[in-house]
Amino acid sequence: MNSSAELAVDVRNAVKRYGDFTALQQISLGIRDNEFFTLLGPSGCGKTTLLRMIAGFEDVTEGGIFLFGDEIENLPPHKRPVNTVFQNYALFPHMSVLENVGFGLEMKGSSRKEAAKRAGEMLELVQLSQFAGRKPAQLSGGQQQRVALARALAPSPKVLLLDEPLSALDLKLRKAMQIELKHIQRETGITFIFVTHDQEEALTMSDRIAVMSAGELQQLGDARAIYEKPRNMFVADFIGDTNLLEVSVDKVTNGRAECRISGDHALSCDAVDGVDVGARVHLSIRPERLLLSDQGIEGSSLKGTVAENIYIGTDITTIMDVDGGPKITVRTSNTERGNKRIFEPGSRAYVNMETGAARLLVD
Repeated sequence: MNSSAELAVDVRNAVKRYGDFTALQQISLGIRDNEFFTLLGPSGCGKTTLLRMIAGFEDVTEGGIFLFGDEIENLPPHKRPVNTVFQNYALFPHMSVLENVGFGLEMKGSSRKEAAKRAGEMLELVQLSQFAGRKPAQLSGGQQQRVALARALAPSPKVLLLDEPLSALDLKLRKAMQIELKHIQRETGITFIFVTHDQEEALTMSDRIAVMSAGELQQLGDARAIYEKPRNMFVADFIGDTNLLEVSVDKVTNGRAECRISGDHALSCDAVDGVDVGARVHLSIRPERLLLSDQGIEGSSLKGTVAENIYIGTDITTIMDVDGGPKITVRTSNTERGNKRIFEPGSRAYVNMETGAARLLVD
């Protein structure tokens, strides 16, 4: 972890209470300068509350928040070198796009000419120069979102806070804007703190992700670590699709754990700290890391019957009924159908696991 002087935002043991309700519980995390950092979690997990505390719209009950080494608890929102892009873009309907982007600069003391020049630069950055003279009502939702982004970037904030700004867009436009936002963040070098409940959105854009639940930080790491090495059941289940299998630990030897699912079914995986023989825990196995075959592999296979195949365009999802055990989901990419056999419903088959695919979870 970087020292506090190298952090854009340093949250130290932050607690937020509303009467008897604790919305945030002892949150500590450091957000690096020039980082695209995402707060991810379901509704009510505290991610927006934390964002509002950084912005100054909510007071900190306990703990502290530091911006580039300086405590900002007593600074009002307008004196913090941060800007926020909200879900509701809040554009002024009577102003042109150029006037909307330059408005904040004029309020901070820039001349109209200086504000217009800077606003023009920001519109060029978000590729909306040709719409400078239009009113917000003449723009699409995606274009309005980019105007709001340009307005927030115009004063050159040290940190940009984004509170689910893509949630109102349709799927195709939302995906396009994910790439655009990441491009803009890299080009400007500004620290972005992005709030979302969309796991794919977080994995696509983020340098690092903080997964939150019930006001607590569940896991902090880059996208690959969060997806492939979830720390607990909540993270494994919330991020993407996974098979969560309840198992008992039969043996732990040389860093490997042998886990029994039911009957004769056993899988071998890396052990983790805190797991003991006899413990009832869970395995997380991603569907795309499983392969259907007519031959099994000791310690890496489950046998069962194909219940259903679901075509979803890029993939085929197969539901397997494991003998005497749970249902297993297997995902097969259509681009590899020549190499991966598709078993029809009612067929008997083995589900073989890639090396390192099973993640042992201790909650």
